[in-house]
Amino acid sequence: MTVIGESQVREEVKKGRRQIVYLQGDIITPQAREAIATFGLELVQGPLPAPEPRVVDPATAVRRVLYRSAPRWMAPDPPVGLRPRRLSRLAVVGAGNVGTTVAHLAAASDMAAEITLVDVVAGLAASVALDVEHSSGVTGASVKVSGGSESGLLADAEVVVITAGRPRSPGMDRAGLIAINGRVVRSVAEEVAAHAPEAVMVVVTNPLDEMTVEALSASGFGRKQVLGMAGTLDSSRLRYLLAREAGVSPRDVQAVCLGRHGPQMVPVLSRATIKGRPVGRVLSSEQIQRCVEGTIGGGGAVVSLRRTGSAFLAPGHAICEVLDALRGQRAGMIPVSVMLEGEYGMEGVVLGVPALFGKGGLIEVGEMGLSEEEHRALREAGEGVRASLEAARALSV
Repeated sequence: MTVIGESQVREEVKKGRRQIVYLQGDIITPQAREAIATFGLELVQGPLPAPEPRVVDPATAVRRVLYRSAPRWMAPDPPVGLRPRRLSRLAVVGAGNVGTTVAHLAAASDMAAEITLVDVVAGLAASVALDVEHSSGVTGASVKVSGGSESGLLADAEVVVITAGRPRSPGMDRAGLIAINGRVVRSVAEEVAAHAPEAVMVVVTNPLDEMTVEALSASGFGRKQVLGMAGTLDSSRLRYLLAREAGVSPRDVQAVCLGRHGPQMVPVLSRATIKGRPVGRVLSSEQIQRCVEGTIGGGGAVVSLRRTGSAFLAPGHAICEVLDALRGQRAGMIPVSVMLEGEYGMEGVVLGVPALFGKGGLIEVGEMGLSEEEHRALREAGEGVRASLEAARALSV
């Protein structure tokens, strides 16, 4: 007889497994059952039948060994959720480029039964919704998409993505942008709390970490329900640049960015690998530094080329990675901005950290082993968020 507890369920999730197998007579604790439901796992009674042995002729075995030894061979993708949930309703506030991209990608992947878009510009959200629905003739997705300006469209949303806000104009400092976008995010968060009190909010509006604080304060939600999308985007840019510098596929790169979204982001190079090897053994310090600078300046590089507007395709994909984590499509932890409660020695500040998600939002924050320099940079990023919020509050007085 075995007792299956919550900790065992969490370990299976971290390993990317989607089933909990128990034998007759085993005891499954109520906490374990709750965790199984939260993570969307399947509870299966064993013993499971043993798989039939695979018979491979010697010639094929040799070919496989030689193939995997080739420089171009890539390891298979890590396991993902075999039974991902479909979100009941996904709401996107802001029907600009980022909001449109999220709605389009979410609809094409059929990740939600219903998608609603909300925007203050009359007709904009409705037009995007209609355009996305027209694409279902190609994608075959069965999602229902609607749009409008009424806050009632947020009702009963399971997840709300907040992209509304304005970009920084020439001469505007960070405190000024916080003051302007803070009003927008606070207003949206209050509407979410009124119409969808069980929803998880994913904040995308910049300055992202500060706006996540504003959403937490205005909604009255706990940290479980409010997170900021930044680390997934920053990490994507870092992996791309490291892969380009090494001449490999981004699939061969494991790297993550923590900290603050902006110049104070913290690329965790001490844990980064390229084809399983530490990044410092593959690239020179000069190459690594170019990748770090390119990651920090990635958003600005897009803005300088576009001249009017900012990046929206990569952010859209990064947001969908967060949504996939919430619905069980993506296994393991992802970097997002959450309110820290003692993790990494910090409390009462929002920063990008690795986190595990499930139905209802945040499950736990993961504490990576960082170098002393990375720890220092993370603390400085936290102080930077505090200072920005204090400056914005002084400006509004």
